[in-house]
Amino acid sequence: MIRIGAVTLDTSHPLAFAKVLEHDSRAKYVGVFDDSFRSDQEVANFVSRFGLEKRCSTLDELADLCDIGFVHSCDWDRHLELAEPFVRKGKPVFIDKPIVGKLGDCGKVSEWVRQGAVILGSSSVRYCQEIDAFLARPVEERGEIVSIYGTSGVDEFNYGIHVVEGIGALSGKLARSVRYVGQAEQQGKRSEAYYIRYDDGLNALYHTFSGCWQPFAFTIMTTKSTYAFTVDTSKLYAALLNEIFQFMEGKAHKLAPMDVLLDSVKIMLAGRISRENGGQTVSLDAIPADDPGYDGAAFYRGYAANAKPLYT
Repeated sequence: MIRIGAVTLDTSHPLAFAKVLEHDSRAKYVGVFDDSFRSDQEVANFVSRFGLEKRCSTLDELADLCDIGFVHSCDWDRHLELAEPFVRKGKPVFIDKPIVGKLGDCGKVSEWVRQGAVILGSSSVRYCQEIDAFLARPVEERGEIVSIYGTSGVDEFNYGIHVVEGIGALSGKLARSVRYVGQAEQQGKRSEAYYIRYDDGLNALYHTFSGCWQPFAFTIMTTKSTYAFTVDTSKLYAALLNEIFQFMEGKAHKLAPMDVLLDSVKIMLAGRISRENGGQTVSLDAIPADDPGYDGAAFYRGYAANAKPLYT
């Protein structure tokens, strides 16, 4: 059995993942380290409900206890700090979305991977059954992809990364540039559109939506037809966990390599820079090294302030 160590209980993902694992004997949470905003009682409830062996007092202790760490912090600026003990001890680590929020951290993750670290991620939408089923169809039948459209809701980056990762899975390639298209707002809720260009002419358009939840919906135009689907979110976590467990067991898997995962972050960084510069096209290789990126600490403060008890 694969032994998982949970690093913070910030989000609903540890709870949702643990519920999936109640019906999957391949893996289990065995320990947790939490120095975040969840109360001691919530952490104790998680340990008790899902039969964890212990709450660890340090990340090193947790890394020694488990086979793989799952970093669940909603502050993406802490992700590398929280992943480091696993990397140092040669343990795989899964980093929940968004993996990181700035270019400098992208570089650090890439360096770790070049040095042999096993870092997995990130968005469950990338591995959803709808995208998997579409890509499984022969190209001769469905046609070559020409253009992709995708939507997401809630916020710009923390949720927006889902649709960008989904587009990345469908395109199967790295982006060249991003351009901010514009926004629309009604009743205090805002939608923004961004255009992605790829080297071979393929393009994509993604919409973020701030102020309410929206479905993850995709439309794909190919050389033969147009296909559309909405992601069944009830099956997302099982699909993601299956790919992680396939990898951990040395079996065939569909986990994306790190350069592909980080491309999604860079797409969103370039899109934000384009917006701040009146919609000019921004190449991914032109993102400034000192770009501040998305502020994980600020997101964390807002998330923590509005969080309701989950682990009751």
